[in-house]
Amino acid sequence: MFDYCYECGTKLEIKELEHEGLIPFCPKCKEFRFPIFSSAVNVVILNKEQTKTLFVKQYGIDNYRLVAGYINKGENAEEALIRELNEELGVSPIEFHFQRTIYFEKSNTLMINYYALLDNEEVYPNYEIDSYKWFDLDEGIEAIKKASLASICYNYYLEHRK
Repeated sequence: MFDYCYECGTKLEIKELEHEGLIPFCPKCKEFRFPIFSSAVNVVILNKEQTKTLFVKQYGIDNYRLVAGYINKGENAEEALIRELNEELGVSPIEFHFQRTIYFEKSNTLMINYYALLDNEEVYPNYEIDSYKWFDLDEGIEAIKKASLASICYNYYLEHRK
């Protein structure tokens, strides 16, 4: 939670708001200040037959992960998904579907999770991608770090796929 008003910088007080509970309040602006957090998308990437998944490694970290990125001001989640796939892998999805949202405390971010299908397995990674690899769906379970955000989203896809 934040301690100061994002409008005027005054230290916030905790005050009861009917039907909401204890909420930060700015005594100068006389306004309640609900928490602010970032929003981002992450994507389980699949070939069009949905038999393989693609994971990436980034930023010198040795764990495979999903392609993800913050939603820019004025952009919706679907636009961010398309932009991130294009920026990071040089591809556009042939279709994509919403899966779920997950609050990621480590970065104070609401993650909006999708799965996306690519027309083929050719990708053109940019400088943000250290490496990538396609995995058979069962291999994907073993490829990602257990209990990570990527594994939670990937396992959700596996459990709910049609």
